[in-house]
Amino acid sequence: MAANPDFIYTPPMSPYLDIIYQDSDIVIINKTSGILSVPGRLPEHQDCLQNRVQRVLPTATIVHRLDMATSGLMLLALNKPAHVAISRQFEKRQTQKSYIARVYGQVAQDQGSVDLPLICDWPNRPKQMVDHDYGKAALTHYKVLSRDTSNERNSTLVELSPVTGRSHQLRVHMLALGNPILGDRLYANPQALALSPRLQLHALSLSFTHPSTQAQVSFNAPCPFN
Repeated sequence: MAANPDFIYTPPMSPYLDIIYQDSDIVIINKTSGILSVPGRLPEHQDCLQNRVQRVLPTATIVHRLDMATSGLMLLALNKPAHVAISRQFEKRQTQKSYIARVYGQVAQDQGSVDLPLICDWPNRPKQMVDHDYGKAALTHYKVLSRDTSNERNSTLVELSPVTGRSHQLRVHMLALGNPILGDRLYANPQALALSPRLQLHALSLSFTHPSTQAQVSFNAPCPFN
């Protein structure tokens, strides 16, 4: 049984494609919430970031992914050597990524880490869950940026820095803290879901070594819900 039986895929058309940087090796996209990173199995799930980029840049290949509901920075390679070099950096955890999330309730500590192994919750896929016996190691550092204690919001703005890159890692780790991300259709409680029409998770910054120049490069995309 799917976790989202009533879900209808309606990817946003504006902006159709937000390219914030491009050279002969890489292209950096500011992904909109609501579009898949790569095509799904069904015909109605073919519109995705990868296909949109390839209409403009046919050699572009996906190096990493963001959840459909997550917005923010995505990096694509434009040739095979660049793809290999950047993929190696992701595999060896040599890239630096930070996210902004607005979560439900008041996060108790000003900063900390969530070190909980994750595995697919198979009967409820695509959901993931904590599993200390069979899960893969997953580590997230967090830092509180601001707290809203009003009855209307009752939320905390946090910066999240994942060390690993497991599926739904930030969403499940925030849930494990007792602070699900606002607007999360898969993991939020009814109150957290009602506070936002979208998942309030945004890939804010990305740093890595450029595959040709070997220079350390950094990119940022403004948070749309902050």
